[in-house]
Amino acid sequence: MTWLKQWGFTADSWKGQRGEYWVLAQMLLLLGFVLVPTYQPVDPAIFPLPVQYSLWAIAVILALFAALLLGKGLVDLGPNLTPLPYPREDGALVQTGVYGIVRHSLYSGLILGTLTISLWRLSLSHLAIAVALLVVLNAKATREETWLQERYPDYSDYRQRVKKLIPWIY
Repeated sequence: MTWLKQWGFTADSWKGQRGEYWVLAQMLLLLGFVLVPTYQPVDPAIFPLPVQYSLWAIAVILALFAALLLGKGLVDLGPNLTPLPYPREDGALVQTGVYGIVRHSLYSGLILGTLTISLWRLSLSHLAIAVALLVVLNAKATREETWLQERYPDYSDYRQRVKKLIPWIY
């Protein structure tokens, strides 16, 4: 369990001082996303084949982008990785790689991945959880940015240059 300690978890973690409850909410939503049954208010077969293929093509493109955000985000963070919004004591501010286009690429990848699956399955139940995940991860990122601002003096310049969750947009 040394990796939990390296990530910033302590014996007092569940007092919530480092954002542990944000991680718990995120994990519960992801578990719910996996377990929720698909709810399709209309049968996807009613759509003409070109529409179905177009939706699938869009979903594949979005999935590739989500995988890029997640994979490159993990690689670029390297030893700075922690599921907690509180920065690691031995961490450094990463502003290069995928973090040069979006400040929270792992959150972006998770959100985009869940939205992609929702689109692929045309599932409103999955879409509802994906939207809830967006709300939770946006709030988690906001809390994280307060701590990053306190830790790294150049964070506010970075924040002005790079968008929060949606590259080039938000």
